[in-house]
Amino acid sequence: MPQKLTSRALAAKRKRDLAAANTRRREKMRAENQRKRRKAIKAGKKIKGKDYDHTKKKFVSVKANRGGHGKGTRKNNCK
Repeated sequence: MPQKLTSRALAAKRKRDLAAANTRRREKMRAENQRKRRKAIKAGKKIKGKDYDHTKKKFVSVKANRGGHGKGTRKNNCK
């Protein structure tokens, strides 16, 4: 269910989200995901519906690839 935000708040959130998605760290992770995905498909692996997990270093379901793996994101994402 989407958040109920005012148009002003929604515009601010979109701006924040875009800035977060385009940080150098996220750009590197996105490029790595694309490389690994192309390589896995070429090798014949069944990865439809899966995402690459940078913590576990393998493809896992989208559901399992949530921040912190149930331990919260504070310890996992603060570097």
